Amino acid sequence: MKATPNRCTWPGAVDTLYLAYHDEEWGVPEYDSRALWEKLVLDGFQAGLAWITILRKRDAFRAAFDGFDPEKVARYGAEDRARLMADAGIVRSNAKIDAAIGGAKLFLEMRDNGEDFAQFLWAFVDGKPVQNVWDHTKQVPVTSPEAEAMSKALKKRGFKFVGPVIVYAFMQATGMVNDHLEGCFRHGPVRGMAR
Repeated sequence: MKATPNRCTWPGAVDTLYLAYHDEEWGVPEYDSRALWEKLVLDGFQAGLAWITILRKRDAFRAAFDGFDPEKVARYGAEDRARLMADAGIVRSNAKIDAAIGGAKLFLEMRDNGEDFAQFLWAFVDGKPVQNVWDHTKQVPVTSPEAEAMSKALKKRGFKFVGPVIVYAFMQATGMVNDHLEGCFRHGPVRGMAR
């Protein structure tokens, strides 16, 4: 019988999708600009909801938003908005859909101005993941000075649904912050993935 690894408590012990997300994705440093934008959009859709809700709908989101291709999403008009609002596979919110479309335009604007989205975001942690050491879930914060600074900078550029709590969750998920508990079997391997 295979032993259950010691892991962070937040995914619980039952949902295999959530466990796989924790074990394979959460905290792994992401340096690809498009992938970071996708994750930021999905975290924005999570506002007011549990992450597992978004995770279960992630494939439907990817299909509905053309694989989160910023070039395509930036061109969405009224017909696309109506299509998205009618799609039961995703979270249907006018404000969040508008934020995703607007975010695609801002992403492209940054790119066209010579700014790399990944470099912009990673600069808030000086290009290196913050390596936290927590013993208990209760110690893990919901935001940080870096998340507050990133949130402020994103809002200043016009991004929506990027408050400091959403941004901190985004930073945890994309490996800008290693918040795996010290006793979690993923803490060390994730630490070793830093560039």
